[in-house]
Amino acid sequence: MIPFVSQRGGGGDLATHLSNSEDNEYVELHDLRGSVADDLHGAFAEWSAQAQAMTKCKNFLLSLSINPDERDGRLTREQYEDYIARTEESCGLTGQPRAVVFHIKEGRDGDLREHCHVVWSRIDIQNCKAINIPFDRYKLMQVTREFALDHGRALPGGYETGRAKYKQLSLYEKAQQDQTGITREDRKELITKLWQRSDSPSAFVGALSDNGYILSQGRRPYLMVDYYGDVHSLPKLIDDKQVRLADVKSFLGSEYSSEELPSVEEAQDLAKHHRDNDKVLVKKEEHSEEREILFRSQTERAQKLKDEAAFQAQQHNTERQAQLKYFKTEREQLEEQHARTNLEVEFKRQHNAPSGITAFLARMSGAAFVRRLLQEREDRLRSEAQHQQHIAQEASLRDERQKEELRQGLEMRELRRRENAQKLTFTREQQSLDRKQRRELAVHQRRGYEHMPKAALTLTPRGRLAQPARAQHRHSMQTAKELNVKANPNSSAENIADLPHDFSAASRSQLTGKNSESRGKDDTFVVRDKEKGRKR
Repeated sequence: MIPFVSQRGGGGDLATHLSNSEDNEYVELHDLRGSVADDLHGAFAEWSAQAQAMTKCKNFLLSLSINPDERDGRLTREQYEDYIARTEESCGLTGQPRAVVFHIKEGRDGDLREHCHVVWSRIDIQNCKAINIPFDRYKLMQVTREFALDHGRALPGGYETGRAKYKQLSLYEKAQQDQTGITREDRKELITKLWQRSDSPSAFVGALSDNGYILSQGRRPYLMVDYYGDVHSLPKLIDDKQVRLADVKSFLGSEYSSEELPSVEEAQDLAKHHRDNDKVLVKKEEHSEEREILFRSQTERAQKLKDEAAFQAQQHNTERQAQLKYFKTEREQLEEQHARTNLEVEFKRQHNAPSGITAFLARMSGAAFVRRLLQEREDRLRSEAQHQQHIAQEASLRDERQKEELRQGLEMRELRRRENAQKLTFTREQQSLDRKQRRELAVHQRRGYEHMPKAALTLTPRGRLAQPARAQHRHSMQTAKELNVKANPNSSAENIADLPHDFSAASRSQLTGKNSESRGKDDTFVVRDKEKGRKR
């Protein structure tokens, strides 16, 4: 098995990559913990917010890719979880938020292989700091050795000696390989053969041009820009331990000085121009079926989310209507309760009111007046209490309405966020399909494997520089014939006339003889960088 670990940021792009179903035949979100959201985009957005609010950590994620060797059999889910648990304990990430995603991808041989991606958040929210993970690759190698020993798995090449046979691809090299369909070994094999078969600088540069490479210069001398605009170092692609940068300089320097080569930006513009011209060659008919399948798949997934949004909107409307009805019922019940209370008080007063001689004595003694004052005070206090109950009820209903609106707004915002994340995933899947179709079109018939189309970008040595000073004073310069006549007045005109012709012919044969055989068929002009020494 071949694990790969990296500390990185860019959670949104990573979530889109892990959700891409075009590059993978099967995508499964196996486990997601430590987040409110139930999808990768939402979870990584939460972890990014924690990193920005609590720490200054930019690479707040630890990404692990587990690729078991299919020759030893596939790992079971229990074995995957055992390896993940060992990695967590070794890196100090036990209990941290994480996401586990399983992919099944079709390999070059047509067989399906399963691999696993695990992403942890490095932010410790209890202590408000990022967990430091030093020597993460060394720890991963130790975990892999122990896991292989316990489960009887074969170790990858280089784990026994500590030095791998092939250098692990970087993210930039992996992106180049996905875009062009050319592995680093295939590229090195091609450049090495071109180097060994070329007997002159012009032949080597012409062969590079035939295979879609433009020789250029940037921060380092003798860089190459391929058909897709990617930059490669020429000395690093020559698979010969005896060849160094000094050997490349001595071989190409006589005809292709690094200062006279086009810059990387100019070479990329030239490659882009050729790619734009080659767009008319794209066979849309051959790929229309695949595009139609992808379009139908994306339409079905988008329709599910649209149906969910429509159902959610309808449910929210039903809940609002039910809430308004409930609020109306509560107000009516309170009004009815107050009216009943007032009616009971009035009934009791009339039932207990004095009559006859007692009423007369009460009026004469002033007791009726005092009783009326007490009743008015009681009515005023009861009215104030009922008014306070109305105010409390309105506040309670308003709080309930605000909570319900907040809940519904968060649900709709979550749906919109999921729709935006789905759009990003759809865009990435379309880009993956475009890359796949470009790789299928870029087939090199002579070599029998996928390669770049011939771009016909040739570079040849630049011509002789113009000499304005000589051109300016050309009318005052004497020819060789005049000089010979003045020096040898007795020499014959016939011999004097032949001297300049013979000298110029010999000079031309001497100067152009060694280049006439090695230049090749094409003889085009080299674009010179106007700003010498400009860094890329």
